[in-house]
Amino acid sequence: MDVTEKARYWLDTANYDLVSAKAMLEAKRYLYVGFLCHQVVEKSLKAYFWHIHKKEPPYTHNLLVLAEKSKFEQREESDQVQLFNELMPLNIQARYPDDKALLLKSLNHKKCQAIYTQTRTFFTWIKKLLK
Repeated sequence: MDVTEKARYWLDTANYDLVSAKAMLEAKRYLYVGFLCHQVVEKSLKAYFWHIHKKEPPYTHNLLVLAEKSKFEQREESDQVQLFNELMPLNIQARYPDDKALLLKSLNHKKCQAIYTQTRTFFTWIKKLLK
């Protein structure tokens, strides 16, 4: 696979996760909305990393680290940083039973709709950036 194909792979899998996040929102499976939105942003940043550096992105789920290592922070806007910070605990904590209960209490339809909408906006923006 060449660099363009690698970036396309990450964007395609991010798109799949975005569609899945929408389905989880409609099914009121809020924990998975957050988890999948994190995946969308993470995979989008990895596509951006391939586009810029022409090599494998760092193995991390930390959105802020991915943004920094890819030099993406030079492009990001304050609402994107806010989204990254909001999504970070939804990836890691969603995997542990004690944290799941706490997260479920904080997630509702309105919050998840906002997270999904911001993620979709970010994904659309980064796809245009990579064309």
